[in-house]
Amino acid sequence: MSAATVEAGRGTPYRVLRAIGRRWPAGLALVMSVPMAGGADVAGQVSGLGEVLLLLPMLYLVTARTGRRGLSWPLLAAAFGLIFAVRGLDLVPAPFLLVPLGAALLVWSVVGGHAHRGGVRIQALGLVGFSALALLGLALDPDVGLYVVAAGWLLHGVWDFVHLRLDRVVARSYAEWCGVVDILVAAQLLALAW
Repeated sequence: MSAATVEAGRGTPYRVLRAIGRRWPAGLALVMSVPMAGGADVAGQVSGLGEVLLLLPMLYLVTARTGRRGLSWPLLAAAFGLIFAVRGLDLVPAPFLLVPLGAALLVWSVVGGHAHRGGVRIQALGLVGFSALALLGLALDPDVGLYVVAAGWLLHGVWDFVHLRLDRVVARSYAEWCGVVDILVAAQLLALAW
């Protein structure tokens, strides 16, 4: 009996389970977004999510610069560790550490002529653009900054899905997961405004 015959004999439930299994990053994003919903006030949400928005393009730039897509998930874990450590120590506001880190990554991407490679250049521009949105959102009154930070998250979700479609820079599973999370975070922020 061929593998195709066995699979065909298993019917629709088997195919549905396989389809769900292939979409595990989206499922993980949905599960992870439930605890993120609600919680802090508008100012707290804008501040916390604005800070995380500063980190997202850094992951793409490091992955592009190293050319190692497999670093996507370990870099995400390191980024979460960094943001929790910065917040836990409460020595300085997170942007005072994250902005210089982003600048250092931009310099690192230029060293050795790597900025001339298309992927690194695009990621460097992404870092500048998303950081500008995050910093603007953090600088404005939270009721207005909320829209700017939400726009940053929504645009980063589009960024993720473009990378998923093109199958470039980061792991496909990471791009899918991040895109779903980003869209849900943007929706959560906009829901705070209503």
